[in-house]
Parts: sequence; C-alpha cells; structure tokens
Amino acid sequence: MKKLLLITSLIILGLGVKAQTTAVPAKTVKLTDTAKLYHPAADAKADIAAAVKQAAASHKNVLLQIGGNWCIWCIYFNDLVKKDAELDKYLRDNYVVVHVNYSPENKNEQVLADLGYPQRFGFPVFVVLDAKGKRLHTQNSAYLEEGRGHSKAKVLEFFQNWSPAAIDPKSYVVNAK
Repeated sequence: MKKLLLITSLIILGLGVKAQTTAVPAKTVKLTDTAKLYHPAADAKADIAAAVKQAAASHKNVLLQIGGNWCIWCIYFNDLVKKDAELDKYLRDNYVVVHVNYSPENKNEQVLADLGYPQRFGFPVFVVLDAKGKRLHTQNSAYLEEGRGHSKAKVLEFFQNWSPAAIDPKSYVVNAK
C-alpha cells in the first residue's frame, strides 16, 4: 500500500512540474535572439534622459518597454513588432524606444519608483513619456494579448492612441468661423 501511495504521489508531483513548464505559451515561430534586448548593466536613467532628448528633437514620444531577457512575453512582443513591417514603421515614426531592464542583477528600483511602479502590472509593461519626459500612460501588456501572443490590432491601437499626434491638443480644437 505504501508503495502504491509513493508511486501515485510521484506521478501527481510529476504532472504538477509538467504543468508549470507548459504554463508559458508555446510558440511555433522561431524567436529572435534577444539575449541583448535588455542590458542589466545599462544606466536606465541616463538612457531615458537621452531618449527624451532625442524625442524632443524628432517630435516623438518615448516608449519604455520594461522587462528582461528572462521574460518570454517581452521577447514575443519585441518579435511581433520587429517582424511586422506596419508595427515596426509606426513605432519608429512615432517613438524613441528604451528597453528598461528588470532582473535580479538590476531591478532599476529608483527608475521604476519614479515612473509610478509600473512593475505592478507584470512584464512586459510599457510606459509612454512625452518629449519633455512627463509620464503620459502606463500600459498593462495583458490588455494587448490575444490567444498565445499579442494582438497586432491591439498593439497598433495602443501605439496610435499614445502617439504625439493623438495627444496633440490642436487635433481636438475645432476652428469656429
């Protein structure tokens, strides 16, 4: 009886371990090598300041993609945007992108505190800054997901809704004659 109980326990434990490994969505597409997507040694504060300066000069906003090389959803999102010509062009035309690392080596705690603790939404999480460095929006990436990945339509809508043109007050002023 003890032997049967031990075998049953091992089987149940094995199934639990299997369930943990399959919780991450399975992708059939080959992922880009993103080992260098996030840099734990990078100075996120300096990188963001440089991006804000570049955004001001080019009339763009800043998109902070916060996550880590350990985050499969971060890699899926990056691959979707880089491999889809429409998303990639829209992003490049309207945003300066900074990948802000969050990992055991560097959690960028002060930077994230200054941004209102976006990590509370999980990873990746996106923060949109204007060309002056003011935080405009924090986006929970779960709202951009569909099935086992991110929805192109939802991602494009997110990019469009927080682009410089979308938040320009001039686009909402009606000229009365």
